[in-house]
Amino acid sequence: MTMKRLIFWLTFLGVFAMAMRISVDTDSWWHLRAGKWIVENRSVLQQDPFSYTRFGETWHYPGWLVEAPMYLIFRAFGPGGLNMLTAAMVTLTFWFVWKTLAGGEFLRAFVIIVAAATSGVFWAARPNMLTFLLASIFLWILEEARNNQFAHSHDEKTSKPSERNVRGDDGSRHMMISIIMANKLWLLPLLMVVWANGHGGFAVGFILWGVYFASSLFSWFMNWLENRRQMVDEGPWPSVCSKQLKTLLFIGVLMTLAVCVNPSGPVVLLYPFKTVRIDVLRQFIQEWQSPNFHNREVLPFLGLLLITLGVLGVSKKRISMVDFLLLAGFTTLSLTAGRNIALFALVTPMVLTKHAAPFLEEARKRLGFRRSTQALERTTRWQSRLNWTILGILTLAVILKSSLVIPKNINEEHFAETLPMAAVSFLKDTKPDGNLFNSYNWGGYLLWSMPEYPVFVDGRTDLYGDELIRDWIQVVQGEDDWKVVLDEWDVGVILLEPFRPIVDKLPVDDWELLYKDDIAVVFGRK
Repeated sequence: MTMKRLIFWLTFLGVFAMAMRISVDTDSWWHLRAGKWIVENRSVLQQDPFSYTRFGETWHYPGWLVEAPMYLIFRAFGPGGLNMLTAAMVTLTFWFVWKTLAGGEFLRAFVIIVAAATSGVFWAARPNMLTFLLASIFLWILEEARNNQFAHSHDEKTSKPSERNVRGDDGSRHMMISIIMANKLWLLPLLMVVWANGHGGFAVGFILWGVYFASSLFSWFMNWLENRRQMVDEGPWPSVCSKQLKTLLFIGVLMTLAVCVNPSGPVVLLYPFKTVRIDVLRQFIQEWQSPNFHNREVLPFLGLLLITLGVLGVSKKRISMVDFLLLAGFTTLSLTAGRNIALFALVTPMVLTKHAAPFLEEARKRLGFRRSTQALERTTRWQSRLNWTILGILTLAVILKSSLVIPKNINEEHFAETLPMAAVSFLKDTKPDGNLFNSYNWGGYLLWSMPEYPVFVDGRTDLYGDELIRDWIQVVQGEDDWKVVLDEWDVGVILLEPFRPIVDKLPVDDWELLYKDDIAVVFGRK
């Protein structure tokens, strides 16, 4: 084994080891409950069957294609199976990111590890991991097409005007199809079908496509201006740029049609817009808020951003329009909502290495270091054996580390630290009457663990909307008219965290404490 291969495998062993952890979070549970319903009923959810506040209302969530397999894996292998699935998807994602990078193995390995650390806080056993993976694949396909300058465009550029006129529209369509097939662009609409049925983040695919389309549009416009200045008449569409622009436009139309291939039809196209318009997301849900740089988990994002800006500052290479739009766009998205930091970690490495590689090469020459590429690709027999030994030892270490998060009892011990497992057991035993008013954070877990009690609210913010979630906030904060909300919904049982302000007001009113521990409190009407 060469040193080059060893660096590659060690990098991805490291990424897998980082991702191999307990990945089931509070939102994972409602996805599991939805997946169970889908498997048991052999149909896709179209109305809400889980809450009493939105029971029977239309619910178009594009996630069934992930939720059903999530449930089947959980049923067969427990939470450890979901931990393994999440780690595998993270590793595969960064393999596609690796394919977009420039420079040598050491630079690539360093950037991949930093990018993995940046996105790590958002890894979870949820459908959003599909967006994480498909975003990297979209980026790889689009970047490959750009690097190939949309294969066959050169043929069009060098052909004679008379030849282009003879071919006409049929030749143009044939050329477009050839470009699409040669550059794997045909995969984008197919992947969009999967994306639109797996997670609402399919809008990210259109953002990535839009970056490359905007860059092609800009190139076409500048080419058109240059032709006008030189009095060159190529018609309204300069040849090379027009092929890229028309091809990407055609792919964009196919992607839009692909989103409509889902159980809910074209209405899913509006899902991302519906979600981002919910004000309560930005006001009260942490992952939708701007990142807090006082938290250690956000520091890798800050570090990756500053490193990239520093490299761009010292680089003599001019930044391309695509790279600028990617960096500027996803930095803006990340500063607007912390959940987008994971996407920033996918697109930034490509921009960083494009400029870091020539800078490091120039620094190597100035410092007089010998080129190490040949040393990485050549190896003696004893070096190969040593590399295999190192790889074997570290692989064993990763396996041992992974074994710590696979057993069911280890996962349940972790869940018991944050979930109201004991309180749920109490409610199942005593069965107090009335509707349940529950913690937002625990709603998904209650759907899974206590289906006999429909919930007031859970992590499906797109279903409940601003009005109902504001009612929930009004109650837990003990604001004016909190009693009105509880009476309106005929609430008879309250399950919340002990630190909620309303907890201190309940005992002096019409409520009595039924259960209390360090995690949860349960109140019932007197």
